[in-house]
Order: sequence, then C-alpha cells, then structure tokens
Amino acid sequence: MRAHRGPSLSLRHLLIALTAIGLLPLAALGAWSVHLAAEYHQSEQERALLDLARALSSAVDAELDGTVAALASIARTPALVDGNVRAFYPIARDQARAQPEWLGVILADGDGNMVFRTTAPFDAPPQPVADPSSLHMALLLRRPVIGHVARGKGGRAAVPVRLPVTDAAGHPYVLTAVIRPDRIVRTIARQQVPAGSVITVLDGDGAIVARSSGQAEQVGKPPSPSLARLIRLNGPEGAGPTVTLEGGNVVTAYTRLSRYGWTVAVGAPPAGWAGGPGFLWYGAGIVLSLALSIGLASLLAQRIVRRIATLVTGAAALGAGAELVVPSSRIREIDAMGAALRAAGARRAAHERDREEALEQARQAGRAKDEFLAVLGHELRNPLAPIAGALDLMDLRGDEGSRRERGIMRRQVAHLKHLVDDLLDVSRIASGKLRIEVAPVDLAAVARHAVAARPGQPIRLQAPDALWVAGDEHRLTQVLDNLLSNAARFGSTDTHVVLERVGDEAHLVVADNGVGMEADLAQRVFEPFYQAPQPLVRHSGLGLGLAIVHRIVELHGGRVRAYSDGPGLGSRFEIVLPLGAPPSDAAPAAVQADSRPLRVLVVDDNEDAATLTAAILRQLGHDVRTAHTAAAALAVQAAWPPDAAILDIGLPDMDGYALAAAMRRAAVKPLRLTALTGYGRQAGMAAHTPPDAAAFDLHLTKPASVDDLRRALGAQDADTSADQSPA
Repeated sequence: MRAHRGPSLSLRHLLIALTAIGLLPLAALGAWSVHLAAEYHQSEQERALLDLARALSSAVDAELDGTVAALASIARTPALVDGNVRAFYPIARDQARAQPEWLGVILADGDGNMVFRTTAPFDAPPQPVADPSSLHMALLLRRPVIGHVARGKGGRAAVPVRLPVTDAAGHPYVLTAVIRPDRIVRTIARQQVPAGSVITVLDGDGAIVARSSGQAEQVGKPPSPSLARLIRLNGPEGAGPTVTLEGGNVVTAYTRLSRYGWTVAVGAPPAGWAGGPGFLWYGAGIVLSLALSIGLASLLAQRIVRRIATLVTGAAALGAGAELVVPSSRIREIDAMGAALRAAGARRAAHERDREEALEQARQAGRAKDEFLAVLGHELRNPLAPIAGALDLMDLRGDEGSRRERGIMRRQVAHLKHLVDDLLDVSRIASGKLRIEVAPVDLAAVARHAVAARPGQPIRLQAPDALWVAGDEHRLTQVLDNLLSNAARFGSTDTHVVLERVGDEAHLVVADNGVGMEADLAQRVFEPFYQAPQPLVRHSGLGLGLAIVHRIVELHGGRVRAYSDGPGLGSRFEIVLPLGAPPSDAAPAAVQADSRPLRVLVVDDNEDAATLTAAILRQLGHDVRTAHTAAAALAVQAAWPPDAAILDIGLPDMDGYALAAAMRRAAVKPLRLTALTGYGRQAGMAAHTPPDAAAFDLHLTKPASVDDLRRALGAQDADTSADQSPA
C-alpha cells in the first residue's frame, strides 16, 4: 500500500478539535437560556435519572432471575428429586464451578440446617448458616428470597440467592447460590452517565451491594446518610439532592420497586443553569450546533474508524496465526499501534518456531527415555536370569548343604527383580501406559495367597470366605505384596491384614507395628521416589512401591490412604475398592506341562543364562541343546528338529521375532516357541518385527522360574500374563 505523505496528527488533537466543534457553539448560545431552562432541565434530569433507576432495577431483577432460574434448573435434577443429596452434591458442585460469579452452592434442610456446601467435601462438618433470616423467610414464604450482602472469611462480598424446593417425598429444602455481585457491578458500569455520577444498588436491608465507584471499599456498608434519609422520607420512588460518600453534591433518583426488595439509586451532578428569556435562540442554536458537530464528527470519525478497522483486522490475524498486514497511518498513535502489532507478529512467529523445536526435543527425549528404560530392564534382568537358574538347579538337585545360603540369595534376587519391575511400572505410570485387565477377582483369595506367600513374615489375616471386585488379579496381588513388603522393610513384627465389606465397597487394611511416620510424611508416601528422612530409612528400596500402589488403586476406581500415630507407633494403609459381581462361569483350567521328554532348543547370547536354563530343563528330563546366535539356532534346527524352543529377543545377528518366523517356516513338525527375554513383549525389538513373523506361544520375562519353564513346554497355548512390558 502507498504510504501517506504530509503532516501527521495525534489522536488527541483530533479529539480536541471535535470537542471544540461540538461545545464552543453550545457554550456561546447557552449563556442566553441557562436561567430559563434551570427548572425544566432539573425536572428532566430527575425524570431521566428515575427512568434509568427503573431500567437498572429491571436489569438487576433480571440478573437475580437468571440465578434463580439456574437454581431451579439444577433443582429439577433426578438426584435431588429423589432425595439423594449425596448424588446431587457433585451436580451442584459442577454447576457452581461453571458459573464464574458463583462462590458455591449450599443445600439446607427444612429445619434450616446445612446439608452440604460445595466449597467443602460432602462429608465435611456442617457450618452455621450465614444470614439465617433469609433462609427462614424462604422456608416460610416458599418463594425465592435474596439474602443480605456480607463479606466472607476471605473478605469477598457475596449475596445468598435462596430457592425453596421439595423432593418427591415432600421433604423441604432450600437451595442457595452464593454469588458475587460482579455481574451487577458490570451492569451498572455499562451505563452511559455523566462524569461524577454514582449508581448504587442496595439490598433489602439497605446495605450496598454494588456501586459504580468505590465498590471494593463500600460493599456491605450503608449508603450516605442523605441518601438513606431521602429513601426513608419519599416512599417507593423519589428524587432529590444528596451528598455522596465521597462528599460530592448530586441529584439522586431512586426506586424500590424491585421484586426482591432491593433499591437502585442513580445520582448525577446537578446542572448549573441560569439565564434569561433566550430559550428559543438557545434551542435553535443547540440544534444547529448539533447538526454541525455531527457533520464534522462524521467526517473525522470515518477517518479514524477506517484506520482502527485495519488494526482490528491485524489483531484478528495475529490471534489466528495468519499473515499480518497493517498499513501505516497519518495518525501517530494508530501508526504506533500498527508498528506494535507488526512487532508482536514477528515475535509470535519466532515463538511458534521455538515452541515447535521444544516440542520436537520433548518428543525425542520421551522416545530416548522409553528406549533407555527398555534397555535398562533388559540389562538388569539378564544377569539375574543365570543367578535364579543356578538357584533353581541346586533346588532340583536337592543340595541340602547350601539351603540357607540359597534362601538368602533367592530373596535378594527376588528383591532386585522387584526393584526392576517397580522402576518400569513407574515409567508406565508417568507415560499413562499402565493398563489393567478387568475381570471378576476374589479379593479374599488374593489376600490369602499373598499372606501364604510370606511364611517367614508374622502376618495375621482376617477376611471373609469370598469378596468379589472387578479388577486385575495380578495388579491387586502386586498392591498387597508391595504393602506387605513395605511393612517388613520398616520393622513390623506383627502385621495385621483385615478385609471386610462396608456397604458397596471392599475395605482392605494393612496395619503394622513398625517404625511409623510423621503426619506430613503420611501425605507424601505415595509420591514416586519419595523416601522418609533419616533415621527412618535404613532399608533398601527406590521409593516406588507405594506410588505404584496408589496408581493401581486409582485405575480400579478406588482410593488409598496412609495413617500413622507417629514415629515408633506403626503405620496403617487403607484401600477402598468398589464391589463387583462374581464370575458367571468357572475359570478355565490351568495350563499343564507336557510330561513326556521333549527336544528343547535354548537360544540366548548370554552363555551363562543359556547353560543354566538348559541344565534345569535336563534336570526335568528333557533333551536340551543350546545356541548363542540366530544362525547357530537355525543350524541346530536343521540337524536336530526340536519340539520346543526358548528364544531370547535381543540376539546379536537377528532379533528373536525374525528368528521365530524363520523357525516356523523351517519347522518339519509342530514347534512351540517361547520368548524368554529381559525386554517385555512390546519393547525392544518388537518395533522391527517383520509383517509375516509368527507370534510366540508364550512370553516370559527374565528371570524365569521352574514353573515358568514348565509352562513354556506345555502342550497347549498359554496365557501371556507373565509379560512385564516396560512400554
């Protein structure tokens, strides 16, 4: 666009010229008729102020009607109609949050006692009802009542809007919305009134609800004495001179015709009129001046509006991220605004570029973290596999001389595996990938099995014969194992597990007599990696077990809390889960291992792990051969076709999925394939699986137990529940 040439003008100069054009002729002609028009203008002013007060009173009533209508709408919800106030509580809370001016919703019963308030939990102790007189008035009159404005404990002014309601059983209630007067303040702020004017809204008790000036300081206080006297002496409506709270002299008109008993008063500075018999000349002059002012103002306004319209278009383009085109202007202020918009557009484009770079870096960091954890789990599990295999082999050989040492080593191996699983579980929690398989679970059986699995730990169990919930049995077992392990690590010599039904919920409590904890620690024990301060923490662990417990319970729709009476007084963990229905059909029979001797091929690049796995399988009566690369495995298969193969995923020359596909294609008889790896099924090499690769019959995570190896050789397909994917 071609740039304008010539002198530039400031917007201030244009407005001064416009004001002078409109006011100078009026000032010259007004001197003739000020005195004659004094009484007329005063009466007109009072009438106009009274009309404005009436209009504002209607607007205030409309605002209050809107609140009453909103209350009536939520009062018609089925929960309240059925008298189910607990179910009605979240509906009222959500409604209160959806209304910007609502501080909260209160429900009171027919005796005037508070049932709940949405600013506190449902079961919070009831508080005394503020402004009880309006509450009792609503119960007595059975119609909406607006209470008195008051400041709460936080210093915020609020007005109770009360609506009497009745449920289907005929029980009376009063539903109250506690609202800020902000919308009323905005309503009066939109009024076009002369400078120095004051608009005041008073409640039924005569206290200030909203005021066009000094709102923050004056709300809840009485009006000026002169306004109070004017209202007291003149009935429902009136007008007259008053003095504002700031000390200014104004002409005030008021009305008390609101349906809710409120008063609206509008005060404006009195127009000082004096003059002679030149009213007609004044009238003609005012008309001529207005016409001339409007004509000149239109010309100037068109110029200003055109320039401002370009700024509006530019601002909209800036907000939408579109190309910004703002032409220059001969008005300096508008030109400066255009330059600021152009600079903002440039900064926004640079910010968007930086933001995209940051997002890409974050995505790359997330991928690197996932890959690191997958490799970490693999590398940590790999050395555990031969250790666990050696222990299993010694158990199978019945070596009694090292029973105690094997027990110590097995506990430490189990502890290391538990740490790895916890670390990977926390990674899944952080990425939102932790999932549960929901099915009917007998929580009583889970508790009995978890306690029976710890014969060396002093545990007392109190549980019913059966208590069914809907959840993931493996994950619920993990929850109880983590709590019992936590009790043992922190010195418990008497752990008490109590499972009972309370209403429609299952309550599981694990209490111990260990070291206990401070009250503030009980609020933080479910944070990942959080450890108690010294001297409490003298035990191994990463601080992850309770964080995993918290997330698993959340995924089951339950809640968990920690309690302690203090250091040395033990701890108590309470889990609450919703009840579920028992299964309609019997559970499928467990997979049984094939009892006949099999040819088994073990493929693992870790020679120790492969050797010990093969030794265990030989001890079980099978014919076993080993290979440490995919090529060697295919060569063994060609010369010695196996009945089953146990494959590592991370092989040096070919990943386990590709090897499984190749062995399927080369098999001359039925072949059962099992993945035994430090990776989970969805981690590591799985991303590179060929499209035609056959699935494994079973996935096992290192270190595998003897029972896991028996399942690996089973005659039918096995479940893959042993998979512990770090994805």
